[in-house]
Amino acid sequence: MPGEVLYLSYADVERVGLPVSEVIDAVEEAFREKGAGRTEMPPKPGIHTMPDAFIHAMPAYIEGMHAAGLKWVSGYPENRKRGLPYISGLIILNDPDTGMPTCVMDASWVTAKRTAAATAVAAKYLAIPGAKVFGILGCGVQGRTNLEAVATVSKELEHVKAFDIDRAVAARYASDMKVAYGLDVVVVDEPRMAVEAADIVVTAGPILKHPKPVIDAGWLKDGGFACPLDFDSYWKPEAMRAVDKFCTDDIDQLRYYQTIGYFSGIPDIHSDLSQIVMGKMPGRESPDERTMSMNLGVAIEDMATAIRVFESAKRKDIGTWLPL
Repeated sequence: MPGEVLYLSYADVERVGLPVSEVIDAVEEAFREKGAGRTEMPPKPGIHTMPDAFIHAMPAYIEGMHAAGLKWVSGYPENRKRGLPYISGLIILNDPDTGMPTCVMDASWVTAKRTAAATAVAAKYLAIPGAKVFGILGCGVQGRTNLEAVATVSKELEHVKAFDIDRAVAARYASDMKVAYGLDVVVVDEPRMAVEAADIVVTAGPILKHPKPVIDAGWLKDGGFACPLDFDSYWKPEAMRAVDKFCTDDIDQLRYYQTIGYFSGIPDIHSDLSQIVMGKMPGRESPDERTMSMNLGVAIEDMATAIRVFESAKRKDIGTWLPL
């Protein structure tokens, strides 16, 4: 007999109130499972209805978390002009024992939080201990969630240098983040000013197939850690090749993206995060190392977060049960 599926709207997912610390724990556990060989995650296939837009299917299974499912997610840079979000999508969870769908939820909250959580996990292993300055390029949703997550693991953070091509967006970001985290948040006029002084740099613009990157070699200081969320859209090849350790959240997926035209100028890959989290490969080894984690955003992060949202929603009686 067909069963029921729990539907969680964006408001429902938000109301579950999963703390960012728990999202970070879930994402780190997912990387640990991946490093132990207990995940299945094929490179994400997609369709592209216009330049620089994508609709991707992101399936994954995490054995130890009893989590299986798919995220169907889109990214449309021009949506801002329509008053719509850049990223939208749905997550479907399945029972790993029967394959039956168990939950359908809006993907926006999960995508925002798990992406930031992956940055925080990378920073935990690759950033300098006691990092005090955070540089952000792109002050939208990811600019906000990444500061929240990084501040959770880098508790000595004091200063934020924020750049956005829309200065009004950067100004709102600075005002909001000061109130939220009690940090000194300053809007800067040029990308270089957000990068040079920072211990941790996150770039969070749109992903572009044919970018015009601005970050040059020498901008990232000795001891700096960078996490691009926008592929190589902000970073020139020589800037990426200038780092001492170049990592990623999934080597197979990065290699797949190379076959379709991205990442032509990257350096040799030191490791993926799962190997570093497992202790099979070293993270930061010296105070002066410049490190980078090219985080693509992978489906195990979504499933690890979504399964916790689902379980919490059931306990709190949040959402709507629908017949299959």
